[in-house]
Amino acid sequence: MQAPYAALRSRLAATHVLQPGAVIVIHQGILDVANSGFKQFVFEIFGWWNKQTLSTRLFTALRGERVGEDELGNVYYKGKKNGRRWVIYNGPAEASAIPAGWHGWMHYRTDVPPSQSNYKPHGWEIAHKPNLTGTAGAYRPDGSILNPQSRPRVTGDYDAWSPE
Repeated sequence: MQAPYAALRSRLAATHVLQPGAVIVIHQGILDVANSGFKQFVFEIFGWWNKQTLSTRLFTALRGERVGEDELGNVYYKGKKNGRRWVIYNGPAEASAIPAGWHGWMHYRTDVPPSQSNYKPHGWEIAHKPNLTGTAGAYRPDGSILNPQSRPRVTGDYDAWSPE
């Protein structure tokens, strides 16, 4: 950030409420501060993969009843009339980000949500790991194109075919 803009940002931060990630735009001498609330609104119109869309927000406000929230920040709702259940994710929409207790409630295996039943995870349940497909942390077995290690030798009654 250039020095004049840093001074302007610090002066604005002292006199205005700037949220983290706020953007300062200077266009033809007009100063505009776009807080993340506006960015979230614009993203709800164009981005379906993160949190909720504008139509989901309206549907939830009109027909939804908040049931609870899990430890990951996902918020769960059910329909006021028909009992339909849905979740607003805290971050990217990834179905595997629903903990086991809430998964059972979402799939109608129980009528009592974990927020009302003092649900405690069983000892054999493991903590959530995000889906790492497409990232550097994805599983790459030995012998795959992206893993430099060679595949282990085959044992048993299997013989790999080789053209001769």
